[in-house]
Amino acid sequence: MENQNRVKEAAEKYGAENVVVLIGGAEAEAAGLAAETVTAGDPTFAGPLAGVQLGLRVYHVVEPEFKNEVDPDVYDEQIGMMEMVLDVDEIIEEVKDIRDEYCKFND
Repeated sequence: MENQNRVKEAAEKYGAENVVVLIGGAEAEAAGLAAETVTAGDPTFAGPLAGVQLGLRVYHVVEPEFKNEVDPDVYDEQIGMMEMVLDVDEIIEEVKDIRDEYCKFND
């Protein structure tokens, strides 16, 4: 709930068009839930983003859009091991589908 509040405050302070949310859930379903929350609103209607459609850009840390922007050595050190045990393709598909459907600021 606190993370939802932080995201909401950042969107209000900086403008939703200037906020990008990075998520790192280990499962596609969890990543999708997080992505949906910051785009379409909290689907559980339990947190500060319940009914709040921010439409933010959201990426998982294993997506090429993020990975290509990070120093490869830092990425390998911080995420490389995790990437080997995750179902990366499933996570990417889940987050991309949510982003394509709900993001208001797609490039």
